[in-house]
Parts: sequence; C-alpha cells; structure tokens
Amino acid sequence: MDRRAEYLETLRTMTPQNDTFEAWVEATGELPPDFEAMPSIPWLPDPLTPYPPGSAPQIDSADAWEAYRPELKDLFHHWVIGTMPPRPEKLDVTQLSETVTDTGTHRELEMRFGPDNKAKLWFELFIPPGDGPHPVFITQDNHRAWALIAMRRGYLSVVYAGSDSRDDTATFIDAYPDHDWSKLLRRAWAAGRCIDYLENVPEANMDQIAMTGHSRNGKMSLMAAAMDERIACVISSSSGTGGSNPMRLYGEPQFGEGIELITRNFPDWFHPRWRFFVGREDKLPVGLHQLVALSAPRACLLSIAVNDGVESTWAVEHTYKSVKPVWELFGAEDKLRIMWREAGHETWPTVINRFMDWCDLQFGRGDVEFPERYVYPIDWDAWTANAKPIDPTDHAQPSNEDFDTYKAKVRESIHTMLGEEPPGLSLPRTNYGEEPNHIETMLRRDVAGRGLRKNDITFGEYLNGDVYVPADVEKDEAKVPGILWLHPQSNPTGYVAAYRRGEQAYRTLAQAGYAVFCFDQIGHGRRVEEAEHFYRDHPNWSILGKTIRDAQDAISVMENLPYIDSEKIYVVGYAQGAFIGMHLMALDERIAKGFFMAPPQPFRLDTADRPSGGLALWGKHSMLLPRMGFFVGNESRMPYDVSDLISASAPRDVNLFIHEIDYYVDRQDYDPAIEMAKKVYAAMGAEDNVRVADVEGYNHFDPSMQQHIVHLLHFLSPTDYVIE
Repeated sequence: MDRRAEYLETLRTMTPQNDTFEAWVEATGELPPDFEAMPSIPWLPDPLTPYPPGSAPQIDSADAWEAYRPELKDLFHHWVIGTMPPRPEKLDVTQLSETVTDTGTHRELEMRFGPDNKAKLWFELFIPPGDGPHPVFITQDNHRAWALIAMRRGYLSVVYAGSDSRDDTATFIDAYPDHDWSKLLRRAWAAGRCIDYLENVPEANMDQIAMTGHSRNGKMSLMAAAMDERIACVISSSSGTGGSNPMRLYGEPQFGEGIELITRNFPDWFHPRWRFFVGREDKLPVGLHQLVALSAPRACLLSIAVNDGVESTWAVEHTYKSVKPVWELFGAEDKLRIMWREAGHETWPTVINRFMDWCDLQFGRGDVEFPERYVYPIDWDAWTANAKPIDPTDHAQPSNEDFDTYKAKVRESIHTMLGEEPPGLSLPRTNYGEEPNHIETMLRRDVAGRGLRKNDITFGEYLNGDVYVPADVEKDEAKVPGILWLHPQSNPTGYVAAYRRGEQAYRTLAQAGYAVFCFDQIGHGRRVEEAEHFYRDHPNWSILGKTIRDAQDAISVMENLPYIDSEKIYVVGYAQGAFIGMHLMALDERIAKGFFMAPPQPFRLDTADRPSGGLALWGKHSMLLPRMGFFVGNESRMPYDVSDLISASAPRDVNLFIHEIDYYVDRQDYDPAIEMAKKVYAAMGAEDNVRVADVEGYNHFDPSMQQHIVHLLHFLSPTDYVIE
C-alpha cells in the first residue's frame, strides 16, 4: 500500500469517525502528505524563516517580510483555511431601514454580489452624531452589544451576519463554487465586503478600521486581518485553538482542544486537509501563531483569560514571543500586546471598554497604557542573569555501584538540578482556605451525579487539594488505595482537562474505587499567576522543585487520611505530569507504584533538533527545570537520565505508556533506558516490576487509556497483568 494511503488508514484507525471528513476524502480522493518527506520543525516554526527551512534566506527586513507574506498566506490557504475569491467588482446594496435620533443613526442594509448576485450579506451600521469621519469598529451579529459600547466611544460600528446567531456566508458557497473555503474564512472574507461598502460612506475613516470577535469569531478576526490589510487594528478575544494558540503547545497532550477534537466537532470551521496532521503537528508547514504574525505591522491585541479552557497562558505567551520580532522589523513592537483578564471564557463591559482603549491608543485618540506583561516566567536568558550558572562538564553521572550508593547519587543529582530549596515545613491539613464554590464551578470540579464525594483540603504552603472518593468509602471502615494525580501542562484549568474524550481521568480512577488526590501545580488552574514572580523570588530554585515539594506535602496528607491505605499510595502522571512523577517517585519511597503516560524523551538523547525542542522544552520553554537549559548542546552530560529515575525507584512498580505517534518521544530510544533499569531491578529480583506499554495511535489520554490503568491497578501481583 502506498505510504500516504497507509497514513490515511492510520488516521482512521486512531481517531473517531468523522463523516464530514470522510465525505471530503471520498469526493476528492485526496491523501495525506508524505510526512516522511516533510521536515519536522523543532519547537515552533519561526515566522521569519521561510518554509521549508533552508529554502530561502532568513527574513531580516520589513521589505523581506512584505515579500514573504503572500507565500505564508498561501500556506494557510492550502493547509488550514481554504481558498477565497478576489474582492467582488460590484456590490448591490439595499437599505432595509434607517432610524435617526439625536444620539446617532441606525442603518440596516443588505448587499448582494458575485455571479448572478447569488451571495448576500446582511449588515448594519451604528453611526455617532456629527459629520465624522469616525473611526470604524467591526464585529459580528452576536456581539451587537459591543458595537453599542463602541458607538458610545465615538466609533462608527458595523455588525454583520457572520456568526452562529446570524450567518449569511453559506450563500457564498453557491456563488463561488471554485473555492474550497472554510466557514471561518467565509466569515472573515465577509468583513471585507463591509469595508468595501464603507469606502463610499463619508462618515467612515478608512484609515482607522478596527475589527474584533470572541472565541470562534476571534479566530476569524485574525484571518480577516491577515487577508485584508485595510484592517488597521485587530482584537482577537479568546480565539484559542485555530486562533492565537499554537497547536503544538495547546493540544491534547496539554488537555486542550487539539486538531482532532476541533475538526471533528466543528468539521466546517477549517479546511479538512488540516485533519491530516492529527498527532503530527510537528509536520505542519505553518503554526497558528503565524496567523497572528500576518497582522504585522498593524495593531494586534490578544485578549486572554487566565482560566479560560480554550486557551493557555503559556501557549499564548510563546505565540507573543515568537511573533514579536516581526513587529520589531518595522519598529512597531508597541502595536502588539496581550491583554490579560481574570476568570474564564466570558466577557463583560469592562473588557470591551478596555478594547476601545486599545483602539483609541492606536488611532491617536487616547494614551491609556498597555504594559507588556508575562504571567508565566518563560525568559531563560533573564533568569540566567540572577541564577548561579552550571558548567555541564563539572557534573559526574551516577554509576551502578551498590544500589544504595547509586540511588543516593541519583537523588543528589536530582536535587542539584532542582536547585537550592528554600526553608519549608509540611503542616497538617486544615479547612481554612478551602476553594470557594465559585472557583470550583469555574474550573468544573463538581461531582454531581457521579457516585463520588469530593473532600476539600488545605495543605502544605496554603494550597487547595481535592480528594475524590467513592461516595460510600467514608461510611465503610475499610481503607482504599490512594492515587496522587499529576496533570500535564494544563494552564487554564489545572488538574481538570479543559477538553477530553469521555470522563475526567481522576474521576475514572475514583469511580474504580480509589481515593484520588488532586491539586493544581504552580502556574496552573487557580495558581496561574503564582508563577509570574516565582524566579524573582527564588532564582536558584525551580518550579519543578516547588511542585515536588507540593506533591510530597500531598502524600503526607494522604498518609494520614483515615480512608487511605498508607501502604498503597500510587502516582499517576500524564505528559508533563509523567516528567514530574518520575522525579517524585525516584525521590520519595512512600510511592508504591507509578503509572506514567507519555513519559519524557531520554534526556541525553533529547537534542535540539528534535521536534519537541529537546531539553529546551523543560529547561527554557516551560522553565519547569531551568538548570536543564545549561545542558542544551551538551545533552550527553546530563547528570541523570530517565533510566536513572526508573532505577532509583526499584524495586517498586513502574509502568510506562508510550504512544506509537508522539513527536515528544522516540520509542526506540527507550529500549536502552529500560534495559539499563531492568538490570537494577533484576539484581533485586524484581525485573517484572518495570513495564512498557506500546500504545496505538497518537499522544492523548482517552478513556481506553484510563481503563488500561484501572486494569493494571486492580491486579495485586505485577506478573498478573502483562503489557504486550
């Protein structure tokens, strides 16, 4: 079978049925690209590096960027959003109504255009009093109230039928059958038709056009600004996946809305071709952060809520840092900002007025400040200015002497990498400071109707922990095993998956009869902003060190809960949670078993040319373990490796789950690590206590994986359950 045909069959096997996608494949006969022939781009594609890398000189001037923009737009049209027609030559506009008062004019219109006038678009204007020209504010039908706020601020506001509440853009399909545009591109293109009309409206200032939208409308607002340079200012509000969030930084391994989920749940939002890249995001010729870059050098504001499940503070900050050099080419870096807001996906008048402040600033109507702020500390170079440096050649690697000596050396190496731990004590659990109900609701931590009870606990350094247990556990006197759940990089919602298939993992484990202890790691959930000044306060410690301290405080609480069997405390970690959990288990003997899904690439083989970005992922990009950044380029000098983490856990059970398709880890590189660890286990008569499961499909944590772990947990003897 042709390799590309095999890719298609693999995609079908590892993802749920998608009828819209299958109909498109059937109609077009299209196959996935030849992934083996495509470059795997480490980390995020650089907006200033033409695709494919090495095919053209690096972009180093404003003129070079302007010359490259059409090529970059073509990549988006082909792979992500589909194609669109040119601007229509003629618009037939009918005025449906007009109301004029002392406080402004409301005009309702409909335009027809395209071949045989098949395409139509309803829109309306809100015009402030006076001759103008007024700056323009464009948004969609479901944001009509935003337009009223803009009108009050002196803007000619345009609202058009390009949203779920009112959408005329389906008529564009029949009018332009030669184009394979997606729904969001059609809606974005519709905004341009409103601008066409405004060219003949004397009250409109055509040099001061702002456009905005929220959620899916935020995505297509970015598309509109990328495709129509008459838009001088774009505000993308909570655009998430397909908008300002790079797919490789907020997909299913980060509990976000990955390509598979969004193309299945909303199959017409983007071009079907995008679905080919499920689990292969490293092969995408473009990243969604580059959609933001296409607005440069015009004004662009990214409105982000710290606990909005559609987006990630960490991912959006990487978008911002990646695209900022494009604005710098024009000396226009002040025209790009992130506007942080509290809470979740909602907006309210204060937010919209802040949008208007941004527009006023860009159009010379005000001077409200928009300071540059990062809520996640991802500046490794700045960190090195205050931290003690490490010379990679100074660190000896542990050798296999007697086990106790070897284990002590591994732990010493881990502590060296974690940094200088500040003073701290583990206090008993209390009830003061428990998570209030409105936070529980916002972060979706309810257990209603699931046969579970949630016990809130304040522990450690004033942290909130939630213990999920079967509803009848505390009524019975029998003790149950405890599980410490370590979530992946899941910034907006912490230990809760913002997007998932099936049940939440921690609830599945609790429903299986376990007491599951959950807490938000620093930088996640309710603790997003706690990370902002962490390295200012602790320049020689690490976020991983703090997370391990928090986890050990959690274990201390678990040991003393009357319904938990302290001899059966297990840890379950996924992705970044596996990275943390493997360190934790190597350091803490109280953990009886470890279950690690999507574990890290062996460190000494995690080079900078890997699609994950190599050791820089942990050391520089996430700042989880910044001292690891000193070993970028000297990976072979890492003081310890994953084989040492596993070996230091002997003879306790370690279970690893590695996906067939995962650009974060190369399965073949794990064989030597497992072989080395098994020698340590074999010397202790416990070789069977190390298991590796090869998981079909791509990196995600679905119900089948959850049940796999439950089955393993239920068997008391490690030889009772064999993973093939």
